[in-house]
Amino acid sequence: MNFYPQDRIALFIDGANLYAATRALGFDIDYKRLLNLFASKGRLVRAFYYTALINEQEYSPIRPLVDWLDYNGYTMVTKPTKEFTDGDGRRKIKGNMDIELAIDLMEMAEHLDHAVIFSGDGDFRRLVEAVQRKGRRVSVVSTIRTQPPMIADELRRQADNFIELQDLQPQINRTLATPNGPRAEPVLTPPSEMESV
Repeated sequence: MNFYPQDRIALFIDGANLYAATRALGFDIDYKRLLNLFASKGRLVRAFYYTALINEQEYSPIRPLVDWLDYNGYTMVTKPTKEFTDGDGRRKIKGNMDIELAIDLMEMAEHLDHAVIFSGDGDFRRLVEAVQRKGRRVSVVSTIRTQPPMIADELRRQADNFIELQDLQPQINRTLATPNGPRAEPVLTPPSEMESV
């Protein structure tokens, strides 16, 4: 990773995109370790985490993570999902956070030296270009080690640095404590990938 000790750094985490990438790679993130990793690279100004929440559910599986992040150094940016019916009459849920991430990055750019975007979404290419024109460096964290790759080629080319998420795994992987010390959490094989007996 290309960071300087005096860098003012901010993280912009597209929660849904990062979750999909880590799931495809077969590991879970320890968000405290993630924060500490980037804080050790320079002066961490802010760590934003973006996610949409389904409001009508009594219990949301993401709510404990959102609450934990909110109390442990992350700036949470959430909004309720929107429900709509597509042309085929199927119920769909939409919760895109791209605009929120883009606005926050543009507003923060003058206070940063280095922005780190956790997303492979090609829609962010123009955002990266705009921030670079302000004299800021932009790194993008995603993966090319899945089929298909989870980062758009145009975003990878535009970024000053591409950081392969799987390369960060040893430093940010969530571990569970055992009597013999910490161990990596087991990776479960999805039923669709299991061989039939």
